[in-house]
Amino acid sequence: MTSHTVVVETIAATRTRAGLTVEAHLDPGEYPIGIAISNDRFAALPLEKHEVHGQWNYTLHPTAAPEAGPATGEANGVAHRRGTLLDRLNDPRLTGLGASEFDALCAELAPLQRARAQERYSEQRGGRQRRATGKLRGSKPLFDDAARVLLTLLYQRQVCSMKLLADMLETTPTCIGHLVHETRRVLEDHGHQPGYAPTRFTTAEALMVFLDTAQAPSRTGIMSDLSHPNLTGMSCDDLEDLIRGLAPRQAAQIERLSHQRRGADRQSGSRGGVFPQKIGNRERVVLTVLYLRKLCTLDILADALGDVSRSLIGNVIRETRPLIEADGRLPAPSATRYRTAADLLASAHPNNPNNPDTPTS
Repeated sequence: MTSHTVVVETIAATRTRAGLTVEAHLDPGEYPIGIAISNDRFAALPLEKHEVHGQWNYTLHPTAAPEAGPATGEANGVAHRRGTLLDRLNDPRLTGLGASEFDALCAELAPLQRARAQERYSEQRGGRQRRATGKLRGSKPLFDDAARVLLTLLYQRQVCSMKLLADMLETTPTCIGHLVHETRRVLEDHGHQPGYAPTRFTTAEALMVFLDTAQAPSRTGIMSDLSHPNLTGMSCDDLEDLIRGLAPRQAAQIERLSHQRRGADRQSGSRGGVFPQKIGNRERVVLTVLYLRKLCTLDILADALGDVSRSLIGNVIRETRPLIEADGRLPAPSATRYRTAADLLASAHPNNPNNPDTPTS
């Protein structure tokens, strides 16, 4: 008997103390793995939580069926929404690539992705495939190769977290983590460096507002001001070159620090590369450059950002400074110091008469 037959017959043999039996049949259809329900859809369910263990002990009340309309399952409901959202996320402001550039990258990566998939299947089988089955594997893939490249770029550019991507696409963080892990290796072999997006999002609402109206979170404007050449002492191109150059070492440093905190290797199946930091890698470089130029204190930098502490910025600078030193690009100290966050931010717009400018020399 096959493993499926054993499971089905085991379920069918179940009998309760009251004599109730279970009828079990094997569904031979193919279904995507890794799907989940979004937080918004779950919150809209008519659930009545019980007083005891309400997280799992609850009643799901029936809802009135629509008068007419097709059934909305994975094929024509969630899958359609997922495809529409992927089309919206394929935005040059998020991916850093135009439509033609993204298509060209996907075309170049496709053979590498297929080779990597075959390598993974061989590892799972424990050897070469003995006969051609006509299919790579039994489960239906939830994302095609182009979608995998898109999601990996969004994550690597730190647009948002895996958890947020998973909730928006109604899948599991583990599913996103696995595809990012596989596709990131392909991108590294190809030599593509995605860089970092200027805007990070912590909620789906903020991301959708940005795509609809180009209204970015307040942190984006603050970091844009702090990245001004008047403060960094370098041109925008030089700053971007520094940020891109430090990116691989930042990733290696984060993994090393995570290993030290764990005290052991990452467990099999755990998600790697998650960025839980409140300050992104691009922001880390900018803040360290400003502090090394002695423009202001840690307190003023914390006040400028508004939602981080002085100690957090201090830790960021202690971790990032050795990387800049190793690169040999320590910035020269500035002759100007700023006493307040308002003065620091205003220096990015010196021609604005409404901005105070009271630095000390």
